[in-house]
Amino acid sequence: MASATSSSAAEGGARCGGRRWLPGGMRFRIAVSVTAVLVVLIVAQSLALVRLNEEMEEEFIDGTLDEQLHYSIEHSRRLGTLIGPQTPNMTLYRFAPGETPPQGLRPELAALAVGDHEDWSAGRELHVAVREADGQRYVLIYDESEHRERESAVVATVVIGGLVLTALSFLLVYAIAARLTRGLETLAERVEEGRDGEPFAEDGLDAELLVVARALDRAEARQAAVLARERDFNANLSHELRTPLAGIRSDAEMLLIDPALSDKARRRAERIIATTDRTTTLAHSLLLLAREARPQALEPIDVGAAVRQAWARLHPPAAEAEAPSIRIDPGAEVVADPSLLVLVLHNLLENALRHGEGRAIEVVLEGRQLAVCDRGPGFGSEDPMRSFERFRRGGGKPGHGLGLALVQHICTACGWTVRAANRPDGGACLTIDFEPAAA
Repeated sequence: MASATSSSAAEGGARCGGRRWLPGGMRFRIAVSVTAVLVVLIVAQSLALVRLNEEMEEEFIDGTLDEQLHYSIEHSRRLGTLIGPQTPNMTLYRFAPGETPPQGLRPELAALAVGDHEDWSAGRELHVAVREADGQRYVLIYDESEHRERESAVVATVVIGGLVLTALSFLLVYAIAARLTRGLETLAERVEEGRDGEPFAEDGLDAELLVVARALDRAEARQAAVLARERDFNANLSHELRTPLAGIRSDAEMLLIDPALSDKARRRAERIIATTDRTTTLAHSLLLLAREARPQALEPIDVGAAVRQAWARLHPPAAEAEAPSIRIDPGAEVVADPSLLVLVLHNLLENALRHGEGRAIEVVLEGRQLAVCDRGPGFGSEDPMRSFERFRRGGGKPGHGLGLALVQHICTACGWTVRAANRPDGGACLTIDFEPAAA
């Protein structure tokens, strides 16, 4: 028996994945792009703020040192004694040029030229202001440790504020993007779900979405026209084939009742009838596959009785096979279109009969799942779901390769799920879940 991937399940998963992933991906990309621009602006502004703060601090320190020296020189001249700064991070020294520097003042600092200087030799940054007045040399030293701590605090505040602002910007832009792209998600849902012929383009859509909706309407119209032509062609072809096939079969049957017919000619007439029946079945299957196999009249159906009737209507060779083992509770029912359910059961049983190598077929109903299993070679190493591909025949067995494709076509139209699998102890098993398929 052949094997294959369920195209409807794969397409459904891709559609669901697309519906959830594409808008989310677009929102994420928009949020990342806008946030990246904002991060560049935030970083540039933060660097400018830090730089401005440093320049202002430097100007403040230079101004403070200049004012302190002016104050100390004026008051020391007036009072005759050195008036030092009152702040603990400033130290003032006074001495005559050429004298030994006062204790605590390093010689290299005492030797600095008049003006403002920065010194790192002590392992920390010092601002040194040197002035001369009244034959005296004044050296004011300012320890910048406290200033650097304030500067570090400012930098940390700017960095944390930038990170918080970046996170808030990302969330805000993502929320705005989600709102703006919600129309795309709604349009995608309408593409997947039934719309009862309503067009995608409607009043109230944004201009960009309206362009997409109109394109979808045009594509859908083209697809509908192509499908209609294909269905008409298949219907006409099936009709045109049935008439000559019926005539061929009728003539072959008339030959069979002729007592003067030789055994050799009789066998040929029987082959003509069998070939005609297979061709008629093929034409009927192609017609069904070309149509939408929508359920018409839904009614409760006794599953066990339906299986037995389908087995009884199988091709005459079925009479030589061992009757199937049917394990279905009496009175077990399923609501379905009788003609479609009979067609599904007929194809499942015929498939199991063809590939079961004459061994007993098992038909089991557990809950809402009906399994038809055989004891043949199974699907082999290939994916069992590939058995639902059209024109796929396994093991060189006779047939047109449309039986299981037709089963899947009908199950999809009825909202059922059909699966194929190898049995652990050998053989193949085809299962139908009568619960509505998940959207």
